[in-house]
Amino acid sequence: MSAPAPEIEIAGRRIGARHPPFVICELSGNHNGSLERALAMIDAAAATGCDAIKIQTYTADTITMDVDRPEFRIAGGLWDGRSLYELYQEAQTPYEWHPALFARARALGVILFSSPFDESAVDLLDELGAPAYKIASFEAVDLPLIRHAASKGKPLIISTGMANLAEIEAAKAAALDAGASGVALLHCVSSYPAALEDANVRTVADMAQRFGCPIGLSDHTPGTAASVAAVALGASVIEKHFTLARADGGPDAAFSLEPAEFAALVTDCRAAWASLGRAHYDLLGAERGNVAFRRSLYVAADVAAGEPLSRGNVRSIRPGLGLPPAELETVLGRPAARDLVRGEPLSWDMVGG
Repeated sequence: MSAPAPEIEIAGRRIGARHPPFVICELSGNHNGSLERALAMIDAAAATGCDAIKIQTYTADTITMDVDRPEFRIAGGLWDGRSLYELYQEAQTPYEWHPALFARARALGVILFSSPFDESAVDLLDELGAPAYKIASFEAVDLPLIRHAASKGKPLIISTGMANLAEIEAAKAAALDAGASGVALLHCVSSYPAALEDANVRTVADMAQRFGCPIGLSDHTPGTAASVAAVALGASVIEKHFTLARADGGPDAAFSLEPAEFAALVTDCRAAWASLGRAHYDLLGAERGNVAFRRSLYVAADVAAGEPLSRGNVRSIRPGLGLPPAELETVLGRPAARDLVRGEPLSWDMVGG
């Protein structure tokens, strides 16, 4: 058996195959432009029992440009027809909100970190004491950004949607070479929302073998099934979008979980991990009390001493205090060593030669 993948640590929380999954509640732009709603989301997210809350740190001007060209407009999907600049203006979490958001998370005792999208965002988050950085899928090829984030000496979690194997390896190497204290990689389908049939969560197990670091899932599918399946396949990190209510709208609301749903996700992911246990075929302590109720050989009809044992007077039934059922052919045709009474468990001293 291969050794466990190396672990990373975020704010004292160890992340790796030997630990319960690290569940990240992604707020994204579902604050709908309201600081009060963003703070309420942190309160509600913390109450789900998640391990960490994540925001995104950018402005429309740091992530794109306000240019009227076709390539700056989205075609198809949830945001069809919108310009990148317009979308990011709506979804951005203003820099001036960040101190209040970090203070609220600290007051609640929950980890808060963010996805930076340029060097100024990295520096702001560093000043605020963010314990880790998340590199979004679209930025996984931005090695200068990865190196700058890694230079702060904290762990990086990198989503790999759209990245090929060489790009994933390059991102991981850039982070470690530039000083990151560790790297986790998240399988991700960069589609919003992503269809379950496109989730391909078996990639999680394959990535664990290939990259030798904690692997997880950034899940944009509906519901919780893909996340729970990923944990069963070895995911150490689960990231899922969050909203107070899908009916309230928001850039990511359509593929986000509401508070009760997210709490169920946390519970189910941890239960899935706890159920993995180890591969074994030994009798568990919890099973020992039921051994007596397995099948065994019993006297099914009164038998006189010397009378042959037959299928008419010996049966395999529950409970399990008689000879094993595998001995049935051995005892058939042999004489009873004494008078046998219906209902007695059959033992060797009851069987003649």
